[in-house]
Amino acid sequence: MAGRPEGYSFLPELEQSSAQQISIETAQAKLDCSVLQKLPGKTILLGVLDLSTHDVETPETVAARIRRALPYISPERLVIAPDCGLKYLPRTVAFGKMKSMVDGAKLVRAELQ
Repeated sequence: MAGRPEGYSFLPELEQSSAQQISIETAQAKLDCSVLQKLPGKTILLGVLDLSTHDVETPETVAARIRRALPYISPERLVIAPDCGLKYLPRTVAFGKMKSMVDGAKLVRAELQ
């Protein structure tokens, strides 16, 4: 999108804030997850569902989005989440995306054990 900054240049300031959890959208923006290194003291809500489309991600797609973050943040500091709210999606699409999110997280959790 024209005029939209790349990434999140303000993350160092967020690291210094009193907020304990930071939500980062990574699915739609295909964000380079190396930026998570700038938040070493925070729990990250990692957005893994692209809500700009009604296409339901597969659990494997969600797992791949989670795996992109793991080189930069420990699993204990991750909370898996959609990129943002689901209120504009049809109920069946929202349910399908949330199910894929849960199933994708289960795939990664099993790999980490």
